[in-house]
Amino acid sequence: MLKKLKHEIPGISASPYRPLDESGVRRVADAALEVLAKSGMAVYSDTAFEALRTAGAEVDAESRIVRFPRSLVEDAIDSNPSSITLFSRNGEHDVVLERNRVHYATGGTAIYVLDPDTDERRPSTVEDVILNARMVDVLEQIHAFTINVFPNEIEQKDHIDTNRFFHALDNTTKHVMGGIYSLKGCQNVVRMARMIAGSAEALREKPFVSFITLIISPLKIDRDYGEMTCYLAKEKLPVVVPTEPICGTTSPITLAGNVLTHVAETLGGIALVQCVNRGAPGICGSVGSITNLQTMDHLGGPIERAMINAAVAQMAQHFEIPLYSTGGTTDSKEVDIQAAYESAMSSLLVAMSGANYIHDIAGLMESDLTVSYEKLAMDNEILGMCQRVLRGIEVNDETLATELMIEKGPGEDFMTEEHTLRHMRGEFFVPELANRQKRGSMSPGDNALARAKVLVKEIRSSPRSSRLPVDLRERILQSFPEIRSPQDTAGVRSRKKEECRG
Repeated sequence: MLKKLKHEIPGISASPYRPLDESGVRRVADAALEVLAKSGMAVYSDTAFEALRTAGAEVDAESRIVRFPRSLVEDAIDSNPSSITLFSRNGEHDVVLERNRVHYATGGTAIYVLDPDTDERRPSTVEDVILNARMVDVLEQIHAFTINVFPNEIEQKDHIDTNRFFHALDNTTKHVMGGIYSLKGCQNVVRMARMIAGSAEALREKPFVSFITLIISPLKIDRDYGEMTCYLAKEKLPVVVPTEPICGTTSPITLAGNVLTHVAETLGGIALVQCVNRGAPGICGSVGSITNLQTMDHLGGPIERAMINAAVAQMAQHFEIPLYSTGGTTDSKEVDIQAAYESAMSSLLVAMSGANYIHDIAGLMESDLTVSYEKLAMDNEILGMCQRVLRGIEVNDETLATELMIEKGPGEDFMTEEHTLRHMRGEFFVPELANRQKRGSMSPGDNALARAKVLVKEIRSSPRSSRLPVDLRERILQSFPEIRSPQDTAGVRSRKKEECRG
């Protein structure tokens, strides 16, 4: 394996973009604790309600309102790990969430893909879970696989999680994170992961899977997500408790009000995790955005979304809690100029904030509804540029080359110098898709999108091999007969494609 260049190593510490000043950070922190103490949250999960009551929260059984004393939340912040490692199965792509270390992942659980053969939008399937996992396994700048599409042909709710996680684990050795759809499905995924790890303890020691529940804005923990959060906390497995407030609909319309909503809600989730199992690995989450003022619909690509997520990253660093953030999204329906500039701007801004795990950052478009394989490849290149920015400019005797400049003197070039040869490969990010040729030497149609299509085709056509040992894979399939192969669902996929066209 080739040695990675400095800007290719995941977990580079960011040179921070900080939309909040220090006074703003303190005010948001105090306000979040005040909201949790005075407004509280509606908690509809019996297990969560009882855990918070036992820990000292003020509860109203009739209204289901739980108010969090400041001391309870502060204790939860102190007991939650400040560093959480999301392990890869081969040890080459471990993701360490701490301070301002930055990592990139897919995400979104889109319900459509742009078909790589037709460029038409169609419902996503099991086969798309597989292809996305295979692409993430190859794309170096994407450090983990957040399962990013929904298998629409899996109709039974309890079977969704086992299908999504199995096909992810079968096709990449990078860390796999995913949203979960039922408590039974979540428990089955944990059972499957234990089989792969060898034991429950081995899985806790090196968790190669993690899970996303959800806080419902404004200020609600619903029954299903609450029960799943409590189960994962008891198992001491990494659980993200994200919140998705939208300016003007489920949060105040101001960016500051939205940031406050984010912080209060996700701290409520962290408090729940710690009340269930002190020291369990809880991860804050930031997914919200602004609205289209003409329709009040959610937007994926505005620059304000990146600013919000950068501000929440500041708050997570203030509380010293790992953060699952959002970047790289677009409202474009095509892989076009809008997709490029919206994705690039938000990716760079959120990366420079030091957000630890930036999901949605590759492949997602159409206000988080659709995944494009070509965009996934192109975003990988954008992330390489982000990494180079985070690396910064190193200043030392070797990089300054002061003595060499004096020795060469005016009017001399540096093309054949040993210093040039030493640094020429490691100093720059070299894109694979961007066309840097002069116009006269270009082939017609040779552009970044065309090259992305070629890369997608190469990955699709390459022989597919399981990332699981053969005997283990067979045992998993025997233990979980609900797991469907692409061949099992081909007829359903064809029918859904026709429905989409109609």
